[in-house]
Amino acid sequence: MPLVFTRRSDLWLGRVAVGTILAASLGVGGAYYYGPPEYTRVGYQPAQPVPFSHQQHVGQLKMDCRYCHTHVEESPHSNVPSTQTCMQCHSLVAAQSPKLAAVRESWATGDPIDWQRIHKVPDYVYYNHAVHVRRGVGCTNCHGKLNEMPVVYEVKPLSMGWCLNCHRNSEKYLMPADQVLNPDYLPTDDRKQVELGEAIKAHSGIKVQQTCGTCHR
Repeated sequence: MPLVFTRRSDLWLGRVAVGTILAASLGVGGAYYYGPPEYTRVGYQPAQPVPFSHQQHVGQLKMDCRYCHTHVEESPHSNVPSTQTCMQCHSLVAAQSPKLAAVRESWATGDPIDWQRIHKVPDYVYYNHAVHVRRGVGCTNCHGKLNEMPVVYEVKPLSMGWCLNCHRNSEKYLMPADQVLNPDYLPTDDRKQVELGEAIKAHSGIKVQQTCGTCHR
């Protein structure tokens, strides 16, 4: 009786079966690990220990971003405000509000508030916050209209393609230095924005990097 499968066929069938199982396992594991909003990013809105409203503080009270995020123009990373920063106002303003219980507890114990990070690029990507701010990239370019958000959420994907689109067409996104931290700034139209962006690049001598080593170090 002739053999249906040779030994070589059995070997290859075994390899294909193992490969299929591994690929399916990796696919399921990847979807489970990277599928949640904190990895797909857009729309990610974690619950925070303190219901801080940018809409109220920035939109209504017109607080400057740098009052809380003090190092945005100096550091590679934008800092989260300390409890002391909060208490400079809230030791007097709404001092007994139940919404600020976590702030008062942090102030009493010295333990930091467990803020949940929202905006984050992968660990293998180098991003310098200060460089972008000083070159005319406004807060709204990456973070959206924070002054209209009762609760901050991820607006932009912060993906490689999204970053490259800005690097390749930076003249469409650059703002005057005095408008970078203004959440209400809007260019008049596309043509004038391009002209403005080109003028900013020429005046500042900005050369937008597009090489892999700029971000992947």
